[in-house]
Amino acid sequence: MSTTSELRGLVKYPAGNEFRRVLRQRVAEYFENRGISTHGGPRMWIKTATIIVWFLASYLLLLLWATTPLQAVLLSVSLGLSIAGIGFNLQHDGSHGSYSSKRWLNKIMATFLDLTGGSSYLWKWQHNVIHHTYTNVEGIDEDLKVGALGRLAPDQKRLAVHRFQHIYIWFLYAFLPLKWWFLDDYVSLGQGRLGDHKVPRPRGVELFLFFFGKFQFYAWALVLPLFLHSWTVVVPVLVLTSFVTGVTLAVVFQLAHCLEEADFPARPANGELELPFDESQLATTVDFARNNPLATWFLGGLNFQVEHHLFPKICHIHYSAIAPIVEKTCAEFGIPYRNNVTFFDALRSHARWLYRMGRAEPA
Repeated sequence: MSTTSELRGLVKYPAGNEFRRVLRQRVAEYFENRGISTHGGPRMWIKTATIIVWFLASYLLLLLWATTPLQAVLLSVSLGLSIAGIGFNLQHDGSHGSYSSKRWLNKIMATFLDLTGGSSYLWKWQHNVIHHTYTNVEGIDEDLKVGALGRLAPDQKRLAVHRFQHIYIWFLYAFLPLKWWFLDDYVSLGQGRLGDHKVPRPRGVELFLFFFGKFQFYAWALVLPLFLHSWTVVVPVLVLTSFVTGVTLAVVFQLAHCLEEADFPARPANGELELPFDESQLATTVDFARNNPLATWFLGGLNFQVEHHLFPKICHIHYSAIAPIVEKTCAEFGIPYRNNVTFFDALRSHARWLYRMGRAEPA
Protein backbone atom coordinates (compact mmCIF):
# COMPACT_ATOMS: atom_id res chain seq x y z
CA MET A 1 0.00 0.00 0.00
CA SER A 2 1.31 3.42 -0.90
CA THR A 3 2.29 5.85 1.81
CA THR A 4 2.75 9.60 1.74
CA SER A 5 6.49 9.18 1.24
CA GLU A 6 5.92 6.81 -1.71
CA LEU A 7 3.55 9.24 -3.40
CA ARG A 8 6.04 12.03 -2.89
CA GLY A 9 8.75 9.86 -4.42
CA LEU A 10 7.10 9.60 -7.84
CA VAL A 11 9.44 12.30 -9.14
CA LYS A 12 11.95 14.54 -7.40
CA TYR A 13 12.74 18.22 -7.44
CA PRO A 14 16.29 19.60 -7.58
CA ALA A 15 17.61 20.88 -4.26
CA GLY A 16 16.40 24.28 -3.11
CA ASN A 17 18.53 27.32 -3.91
CA GLU A 18 19.20 30.87 -2.72
CA PHE A 19 15.82 32.08 -3.95
CA ARG A 20 14.00 29.67 -1.66
CA ARG A 21 16.12 30.64 1.34
CA VAL A 22 15.70 34.39 0.81
CA LEU A 23 11.98 34.21 0.12
CA ARG A 24 11.19 32.13 3.17
CA GLN A 25 13.40 34.27 5.39
CA ARG A 26 11.64 37.45 4.25
CA VAL A 27 8.17 36.03 4.80
CA ALA A 28 9.15 34.74 8.23
CA GLU A 29 10.53 38.19 9.12
CA TYR A 30 7.24 39.79 8.09
CA PHE A 31 5.41 37.85 10.82
CA GLU A 32 8.21 38.12 13.39
CA ASN A 33 8.62 41.89 13.01
CA ARG A 34 4.89 42.43 13.52
CA GLY A 35 4.51 39.86 16.25
CA ILE A 36 1.58 38.18 14.52
CA SER A 37 0.69 34.54 14.02
CA THR A 38 0.70 32.85 10.63
CA HIS A 39 -2.69 31.37 11.55
CA GLY A 40 -6.16 32.92 11.50
CA GLY A 41 -7.19 34.26 14.88
CA PRO A 42 -10.19 36.57 15.50
CA ARG A 43 -10.51 37.60 11.85
CA MET A 44 -11.07 34.00 10.86
CA TRP A 45 -13.48 33.38 13.75
CA ILE A 46 -15.67 36.26 12.58
CA LYS A 47 -15.44 35.08 8.99
CA THR A 48 -16.30 31.52 10.01
CA ALA A 49 -19.38 32.66 11.91
CA THR A 50 -20.50 34.82 8.98
CA ILE A 51 -20.24 31.98 6.46
CA ILE A 52 -21.97 29.46 8.75
CA VAL A 53 -24.85 31.91 9.34
CA TRP A 54 -25.06 32.47 5.58
CA PHE A 55 -25.29 28.72 4.98
CA LEU A 56 -27.87 28.08 7.73
CA ALA A 57 -30.04 31.04 6.72
CA SER A 58 -30.05 29.95 3.06
CA TYR A 59 -30.91 26.37 3.96
CA LEU A 60 -33.61 27.11 6.53
CA LEU A 61 -35.30 29.75 4.37
CA LEU A 62 -35.25 27.35 1.45
CA LEU A 63 -36.62 24.52 3.59
CA LEU A 64 -39.24 26.38 5.61
CA TRP A 65 -40.08 29.67 3.92
CA ALA A 66 -39.72 29.59 0.12
CA THR A 67 -43.08 29.22 -1.60
CA THR A 68 -42.47 30.48 -5.14
CA PRO A 69 -40.13 29.24 -7.89
CA LEU A 70 -38.22 32.54 -7.85
CA GLN A 71 -37.62 32.31 -4.10
CA ALA A 72 -36.47 28.70 -4.46
CA VAL A 73 -34.06 29.58 -7.27
CA LEU A 74 -32.53 32.55 -5.47
CA LEU A 75 -32.11 30.62 -2.22
CA SER A 76 -30.67 27.61 -4.07
CA VAL A 77 -28.06 29.88 -5.64
CA SER A 78 -27.32 31.40 -2.22
CA LEU A 79 -27.01 27.94 -0.65
CA GLY A 80 -24.69 26.75 -3.42
CA LEU A 81 -22.45 29.78 -3.02
CA SER A 82 -22.38 29.37 0.76
CA ILE A 83 -21.26 25.74 0.38
CA ALA A 84 -18.50 26.91 -1.96
CA GLY A 85 -17.59 29.58 0.62
CA ILE A 86 -17.31 26.90 3.30
CA GLY A 87 -14.96 24.96 1.03
CA PHE A 88 -12.83 27.95 0.08
CA ASN A 89 -12.42 29.27 3.59
CA LEU A 90 -13.10 26.85 6.45
CA GLN A 91 -12.44 23.42 5.00
CA HIS A 92 -9.48 24.44 2.85
CA ASP A 93 -7.53 26.20 5.59
CA GLY A 94 -8.43 23.49 8.08
CA SER A 95 -7.21 20.75 5.76
CA HIS A 96 -3.86 22.52 5.32
CA GLY A 97 -3.49 23.13 9.06
CA SER A 98 -3.37 26.89 8.53
CA TYR A 99 -6.69 27.82 10.18
CA SER A 100 -5.35 27.50 13.72
CA SER A 101 -2.27 26.47 15.67
CA LYS A 102 -4.50 23.86 17.35
CA ARG A 103 -4.61 20.59 15.48
CA TRP A 104 -8.06 19.63 16.75
CA LEU A 105 -9.55 22.90 15.51
CA ASN A 106 -8.01 22.43 12.07
CA LYS A 107 -9.55 18.95 12.01
CA ILE A 108 -12.99 20.35 12.83
CA MET A 109 -12.68 22.89 10.03
CA ALA A 110 -11.54 20.20 7.59
CA THR A 111 -14.60 18.07 8.39
CA PHE A 112 -16.87 20.80 7.06
CA LEU A 113 -16.25 19.05 3.74
CA ASP A 114 -17.84 15.90 5.17
CA LEU A 115 -20.77 17.95 6.45
CA THR A 116 -21.37 19.26 2.92
CA GLY A 117 -21.19 15.91 1.16
CA GLY A 118 -17.52 15.32 0.38
CA SER A 119 -14.72 13.43 2.08
CA SER A 120 -12.06 15.33 3.99
CA TYR A 121 -9.93 12.18 4.05
CA LEU A 122 -9.85 11.69 0.28
CA TRP A 123 -9.52 15.44 -0.31
CA LYS A 124 -6.38 15.59 1.81
CA TRP A 125 -4.73 12.88 -0.26
CA GLN A 126 -5.73 14.30 -3.64
CA HIS A 127 -5.24 17.97 -2.87
CA ASN A 128 -2.62 18.31 -0.13
CA VAL A 129 -0.39 15.39 -1.07
CA ILE A 130 -0.76 14.84 -4.83
CA HIS A 131 -1.78 18.24 -6.23
CA HIS A 132 0.40 20.41 -4.01
CA THR A 133 3.42 18.15 -4.45
CA TYR A 134 3.12 17.69 -8.22
CA THR A 135 1.26 20.79 -9.39
CA ASN A 136 0.47 20.48 -13.12
CA VAL A 137 2.99 17.65 -13.57
CA GLU A 138 1.51 15.76 -16.47
CA GLY A 139 0.32 12.27 -15.70
CA ILE A 140 0.56 12.76 -11.92
CA ASP A 141 -1.57 15.73 -10.82
CA GLU A 142 -5.08 14.30 -10.48
CA ASP A 143 -6.64 17.78 -10.60
CA LEU A 144 -5.88 17.84 -14.33
CA LYS A 145 -8.12 14.84 -14.94
CA VAL A 146 -11.82 15.61 -15.47
CA GLY A 147 -12.76 12.54 -17.49
CA ALA A 148 -12.70 11.62 -21.16
CA LEU A 149 -14.74 14.65 -22.19
CA GLY A 150 -12.14 17.14 -20.94
CA ARG A 151 -8.57 17.77 -22.05
CA LEU A 152 -6.76 20.19 -19.74
CA ALA A 153 -3.10 19.34 -20.34
CA PRO A 154 -0.94 18.81 -23.42
CA ASP A 155 -0.03 15.22 -22.55
CA GLN A 156 -3.65 14.08 -22.43
CA LYS A 157 -5.01 12.30 -25.47
CA ARG A 158 -7.02 14.53 -27.74
CA LEU A 159 -10.43 13.26 -28.89
CA ALA A 160 -12.62 14.74 -31.59
CA VAL A 161 -15.19 15.85 -29.02
CA HIS A 162 -12.62 18.09 -27.34
CA ARG A 163 -12.98 20.49 -30.24
CA PHE A 164 -16.09 21.77 -28.48
CA GLN A 165 -14.93 21.52 -24.87
CA HIS A 166 -14.62 25.29 -24.48
CA ILE A 167 -18.41 25.34 -24.93
CA TYR A 168 -19.62 22.33 -22.96
CA ILE A 169 -17.05 21.91 -20.18
CA TRP A 170 -18.83 24.43 -17.96
CA PHE A 171 -21.72 21.97 -17.77
CA LEU A 172 -19.29 19.22 -16.73
CA TYR A 173 -18.03 21.45 -13.95
CA ALA A 174 -21.63 21.82 -12.78
CA PHE A 175 -22.04 18.05 -12.35
CA LEU A 176 -18.87 17.56 -10.28
CA PRO A 177 -20.53 17.80 -6.82
CA LEU A 178 -23.19 15.24 -7.76
CA LYS A 179 -20.40 12.86 -8.83
CA TRP A 180 -18.53 13.43 -5.56
CA TRP A 181 -21.62 13.04 -3.41
CA PHE A 182 -23.06 9.91 -4.99
CA LEU A 183 -20.30 8.13 -6.93
CA ASP A 184 -16.64 9.17 -6.94
CA ASP A 185 -15.96 8.98 -3.20
CA TYR A 186 -17.38 5.47 -2.98
CA VAL A 187 -15.36 4.32 -6.00
CA SER A 188 -12.16 5.75 -4.53
CA LEU A 189 -12.90 4.17 -1.15
CA GLY A 190 -13.63 0.78 -2.67
CA GLN A 191 -10.61 0.74 -4.98
CA GLY A 192 -8.20 2.39 -2.56
CA ARG A 193 -7.15 4.67 -5.40
CA LEU A 194 -7.33 8.26 -6.51
CA GLY A 195 -7.01 8.03 -10.27
CA ASP A 196 -3.68 6.31 -10.95
CA HIS A 197 -2.48 6.53 -7.34
CA LYS A 198 -3.01 4.01 -4.59
CA VAL A 199 -3.86 5.58 -1.26
CA PRO A 200 -4.50 3.96 2.14
CA ARG A 201 -8.16 3.31 2.84
CA PRO A 202 -9.51 5.18 5.88
CA ARG A 203 -9.73 3.25 9.13
CA GLY A 204 -11.23 3.77 12.55
CA VAL A 205 -12.38 7.33 13.11
CA GLU A 206 -11.65 8.34 9.52
CA LEU A 207 -13.81 5.52 8.15
CA PHE A 208 -16.61 6.37 10.57
CA LEU A 209 -16.39 10.02 9.56
CA PHE A 210 -16.60 9.10 5.88
CA PHE A 211 -19.90 7.24 6.26
CA PHE A 212 -21.32 9.49 8.97
CA GLY A 213 -20.59 12.49 6.77
CA LYS A 214 -22.46 10.93 3.86
CA PHE A 215 -25.36 9.91 6.10
CA GLN A 216 -25.92 13.33 7.65
CA PHE A 217 -25.49 15.05 4.27
CA TYR A 218 -28.19 12.88 2.68
CA ALA A 219 -30.34 13.54 5.75
CA TRP A 220 -30.32 17.35 5.51
CA ALA A 221 -30.00 17.62 1.73
CA LEU A 222 -32.59 15.00 0.71
CA VAL A 223 -34.49 13.17 3.46
CA LEU A 224 -35.64 16.12 5.56
CA PRO A 225 -36.73 18.20 2.54
CA LEU A 226 -38.72 15.20 1.23
CA PHE A 227 -40.75 15.18 4.44
CA LEU A 228 -41.84 18.75 3.73
CA HIS A 229 -41.87 19.03 -0.05
CA SER A 230 -42.56 16.97 -3.15
CA TRP A 231 -39.66 15.22 -4.83
CA THR A 232 -40.45 17.28 -7.93
CA VAL A 233 -39.31 20.30 -5.91
CA VAL A 234 -36.53 18.74 -3.84
CA VAL A 235 -34.62 17.15 -6.72
CA PRO A 236 -34.45 20.28 -8.93
CA VAL A 237 -33.41 22.37 -5.92
CA LEU A 238 -30.64 19.91 -5.05
CA VAL A 239 -29.45 19.82 -8.66
CA LEU A 240 -29.43 23.62 -8.98
CA THR A 241 -27.58 23.99 -5.68
CA SER A 242 -24.98 21.45 -6.77
CA PHE A 243 -24.57 23.16 -10.15
CA VAL A 244 -23.84 26.51 -8.51
CA THR A 245 -21.39 24.90 -6.11
CA GLY A 246 -19.69 22.90 -8.84
CA VAL A 247 -19.18 25.71 -11.32
CA THR A 248 -17.94 28.06 -8.58
CA LEU A 249 -15.43 25.59 -7.15
CA ALA A 250 -14.17 24.26 -10.47
CA VAL A 251 -13.74 27.61 -12.17
CA VAL A 252 -11.82 29.13 -9.25
CA PHE A 253 -9.34 26.26 -9.08
CA GLN A 254 -8.94 26.11 -12.87
CA LEU A 255 -8.16 29.84 -13.08
CA ALA A 256 -5.01 29.21 -11.06
CA HIS A 257 -3.52 26.31 -13.03
CA CYS A 258 -5.31 25.49 -16.29
CA LEU A 259 -4.78 28.55 -18.41
CA GLU A 260 -2.37 30.02 -20.92
CA GLU A 261 0.10 31.50 -18.43
CA ALA A 262 0.73 28.26 -16.53
CA ASP A 263 3.35 25.63 -17.36
CA PHE A 264 2.66 21.89 -17.53
CA PRO A 265 5.93 20.11 -16.72
CA ALA A 266 6.37 16.80 -18.48
CA ARG A 267 7.00 13.81 -16.25
CA PRO A 268 10.79 13.40 -16.50
CA ALA A 269 12.26 10.16 -17.75
CA ASN A 270 15.12 10.39 -15.25
CA GLY A 271 12.76 11.04 -12.34
CA GLU A 272 13.91 14.62 -11.61
CA LEU A 273 12.02 17.74 -12.62
CA GLU A 274 13.84 20.67 -14.18
CA LEU A 275 13.00 23.37 -11.62
CA PRO A 276 13.34 23.38 -7.82
CA PHE A 277 10.06 23.13 -5.93
CA ASP A 278 9.41 26.83 -5.28
CA GLU A 279 10.24 27.85 -8.83
CA SER A 280 8.07 25.05 -10.20
CA GLN A 281 5.13 26.31 -8.13
CA LEU A 282 5.64 29.78 -9.57
CA ALA A 283 5.74 28.37 -13.10
CA THR A 284 2.57 26.32 -12.75
CA THR A 285 0.44 28.69 -10.67
CA VAL A 286 -1.17 32.04 -11.49
CA ASP A 287 -2.76 34.69 -9.25
CA PHE A 288 -5.83 36.64 -10.33
CA ALA A 289 -7.95 39.58 -9.13
CA ARG A 290 -5.52 40.41 -6.33
CA ASN A 291 -6.95 43.92 -5.96
CA ASN A 292 -10.54 42.73 -5.55
CA PRO A 293 -11.27 42.59 -1.79
CA LEU A 294 -14.69 40.97 -2.25
CA ALA A 295 -13.20 38.15 -4.35
CA THR A 296 -10.39 37.72 -1.82
CA TRP A 297 -12.89 37.45 1.04
CA PHE A 298 -15.23 34.98 -0.66
CA LEU A 299 -12.53 32.86 -2.32
CA GLY A 300 -10.57 32.39 0.89
CA GLY A 301 -7.52 33.99 -0.71
CA LEU A 302 -7.45 31.40 -3.49
CA ASN A 303 -7.01 34.22 -5.99
CA PHE A 304 -3.55 34.38 -4.35
CA GLN A 305 -2.76 30.83 -5.44
CA VAL A 306 0.95 31.56 -5.88
CA GLU A 307 1.24 32.48 -2.22
CA HIS A 308 -0.92 29.55 -1.20
CA HIS A 309 1.22 27.02 -3.06
CA LEU A 310 4.42 28.48 -1.66
CA PHE A 311 3.08 28.81 1.90
CA PRO A 312 0.10 26.45 2.38
CA LYS A 313 0.58 26.46 6.17
CA ILE A 314 -0.07 30.22 6.33
CA CYS A 315 -3.72 31.25 6.75
CA HIS A 316 -5.20 32.86 3.66
CA ILE A 317 -6.00 36.13 5.43
CA HIS A 318 -2.26 36.97 5.19
CA TYR A 319 -1.78 36.27 1.48
CA SER A 320 -2.48 39.80 0.27
CA ALA A 321 0.20 41.09 2.67
CA ILE A 322 2.93 38.64 1.69
CA ALA A 323 2.18 38.78 -2.07
CA PRO A 324 4.32 41.93 -2.57
CA ILE A 325 7.19 40.19 -0.77
CA VAL A 326 6.92 37.21 -3.10
CA GLU A 327 6.63 39.38 -6.20
CA LYS A 328 9.60 41.57 -5.23
CA THR A 329 11.80 38.57 -4.48
CA CYS A 330 10.87 36.97 -7.80
CA ALA A 331 11.83 40.17 -9.62
CA GLU A 332 15.22 40.28 -7.89
CA PHE A 333 16.00 36.70 -8.93
CA GLY A 334 14.58 37.07 -12.46
CA ILE A 335 11.81 34.53 -11.84
CA PRO A 336 8.44 35.18 -13.56
CA TYR A 337 5.56 35.99 -11.23
CA ARG A 338 2.28 35.30 -13.01
CA ASN A 339 -0.86 37.27 -12.33
CA ASN A 340 -4.09 38.09 -14.17
CA VAL A 341 -5.27 41.52 -13.09
CA THR A 342 -8.99 40.70 -13.04
CA PHE A 343 -11.19 37.65 -12.64
CA PHE A 344 -12.40 38.00 -16.22
CA ASP A 345 -8.83 38.18 -17.55
CA ALA A 346 -8.22 34.81 -15.92
CA LEU A 347 -11.55 33.42 -17.13
CA ARG A 348 -10.79 34.40 -20.72
CA SER A 349 -7.34 32.83 -20.44
CA HIS A 350 -8.87 29.57 -19.19
CA ALA A 351 -11.42 29.59 -22.05
CA ARG A 352 -8.66 30.17 -24.60
CA TRP A 353 -6.64 27.31 -23.08
CA LEU A 354 -9.65 24.98 -23.35
CA TYR A 355 -10.05 26.01 -27.00
CA ARG A 356 -6.37 25.43 -27.67
CA MET A 357 -6.37 22.01 -26.00
CA GLY A 358 -9.37 21.03 -28.12
CA ARG A 359 -7.54 21.70 -31.37
CA ALA A 360 -5.16 19.39 -33.16
CA GLU A 361 -1.56 19.95 -32.18
CA PRO A 362 0.52 21.75 -34.80
CA ALA A 363 3.08 19.68 -36.66
